[in-house]
Amino acid sequence: MNIGGVSTNINIPESAPRTVSQARDDGYDKGAIKQMVRTGKIECETCASRKYQDGSDEMVSFKSPSHISPESAASAVMAHEQEHVGNAYKKAANNDGKVVQASVRIKTSICPECGRSYVSGGETTTQIKYNEENPYAKNFKSADAASVTGLNFDLKNES
Repeated sequence: MNIGGVSTNINIPESAPRTVSQARDDGYDKGAIKQMVRTGKIECETCASRKYQDGSDEMVSFKSPSHISPESAASAVMAHEQEHVGNAYKKAANNDGKVVQASVRIKTSICPECGRSYVSGGETTTQIKYNEENPYAKNFKSADAASVTGLNFDLKNES
C-alpha cells in the first residue's frame, strides 16, 4: 500500500527478541546484537546469570552465590568489601591493635557476550599493628634481630 508516496509495506517482526540467543536465532548480525544489548533492548544472558560469591573465611555477605544486577554491582561489591574493613577494625580493637592501613580495590572485566564493562569483584587489604608490651615477644624479636644482623652484604660498595 502506498499512502501519500510513503510505502507501508514494512517488515516488522511479530515479536522482538528479548535475549541474545533469540536475536541470533532471528538472524541479527553481531553488530546489531551488540547495539541492542548496549541500549538495553535485549538482555545479555551472561550478565543476567552472573553470580558473586565471597571466598574469604570471614563472616560477611555473599557466602553463597548471589546475582547482582550490573547496574548495582559496583555499590554492592564496595559495601561487601567495607564489611571486611569493618571486621579488621573489630579484630584490632579486640586484640589491642591498631589498623595501620586498609584499602579496597574494585575489579572490572569485559563481558565476552555483550562487550559491556562490569564489576567482577573486589579485594580488601588491611594491616594491623598489635601492641607488643609482652616482654617475651620483645626478647624474641631482639634475639631474631641478632641472628640476622650482618647476613646481607653489599658488594657494590666494596673497593
